[in-house]
Amino acid sequence: MPRLVDVPGYIRFWTASAISAFGSQVTGLALQILTAVTLSASATQVGLVNAARWVPYLLFGLVAGVVVDRCRRKPILVATDVGRAVLLGAIPLLYALDRLTIPTLCLFVFAFGVLCLLFDAANQSYVPRLVPQEQLNAGYARVEQANAVAGSTGPLIAGVLIRLVGAPLAVLVDALSYLASGLLIASVKAHDPVPDRGTRHSLGKEVREGVAWVYRHRTLAPMALTSHAMLLFNTMVSTVFVVFALHELKIGDFGLGATYACGGVGAVLGGALSGPVSRRLDVGATLIAFRLVAAIGWLPLVLAEPGPWALASASLAFFVVSLAIGIGSPVEMSYRQAVTPDRLRGRMNATIRSFNWGMVAVGAPLGGVLADRISFRFALWIGLSGAVVQALVLAVSGTREARTADQLAPSPSTAA
Repeated sequence: MPRLVDVPGYIRFWTASAISAFGSQVTGLALQILTAVTLSASATQVGLVNAARWVPYLLFGLVAGVVVDRCRRKPILVATDVGRAVLLGAIPLLYALDRLTIPTLCLFVFAFGVLCLLFDAANQSYVPRLVPQEQLNAGYARVEQANAVAGSTGPLIAGVLIRLVGAPLAVLVDALSYLASGLLIASVKAHDPVPDRGTRHSLGKEVREGVAWVYRHRTLAPMALTSHAMLLFNTMVSTVFVVFALHELKIGDFGLGATYACGGVGAVLGGALSGPVSRRLDVGATLIAFRLVAAIGWLPLVLAEPGPWALASASLAFFVVSLAIGIGSPVEMSYRQAVTPDRLRGRMNATIRSFNWGMVAVGAPLGGVLADRISFRFALWIGLSGAVVQALVLAVSGTREARTADQLAPSPSTAA
């Protein structure tokens, strides 16, 4: 079995993912500061900006899956990377012209989200064309680790960068990273055939086929439904956290970046442990255990009080949650690819991601409204409680029967 470093094209693909992930960490923090501080937004407005990033997944997610399954995947990856670079590059220009408002920012973030939707659907479906099936978990885990390394260092550097040049200009870093990512992916030479046009059906029929594959599958269905709920409640917590940390815990911009960095460290460690854990446990047991850990992991943040321990409490919460997600995410991802035929992978990935990130579009403003109308603490408790419930629901479903991905192979007959 070849090592991942010997798999043609994988290193360039991995490098592109790492560069883009680093830039995204800078922009993630920069947009939060830009919205909450530079534009003096309320918690509800912060939630609306966050929601604009994910609304496209609800509106166009299922159609994006069909588009990806009908087209070669590498050209989609390159085009969406270049498009995102252009969109992000326009934000500091608008700010310099004094034309950057909350509605304008929402519009640009929405367009950015459309391109991210297409990229994500193609990206997850492209990996099985690069990596042998028995190495899918390792292939996804290495990408997750690259994202986590960026997550552990990016926010700290972003905090310094934002302090030096301001949040709008910091977004330019991400614009350049997307451009570099697109050029690297364009240089990857891997098997990426044009899908057979003779197998096409109407758009509606192909959408229904992808949705049915996910939600009628014995193990994919409970995984998908509970992951939707997890994203909803986690987004409520993470959205409220920004304003809660700045205005109540008073940990400052640098403290916000340090908290995200601790989350990145947890994700790095989780990615490193994902392989050994998956070799000892089947998919079902791994997901159930670490979904529950991720839910309970928010407790130190919910209980945090202003004072010397505020930063430590928030950082511990992000570390534990990211560690648990870092272990479980590659396992779930490789399992999903292994049980799904290639002709359905684009629709399967887009279906799950569209509803996952669609829940972010719901959870972000919901968390902001609860924080503004009732209290920050109440919104955080709702988020934690909901996350625990979805983990318990997963535990009583049939997910425990899911086997490790390298023991599985998609059968064309099962996709009929």
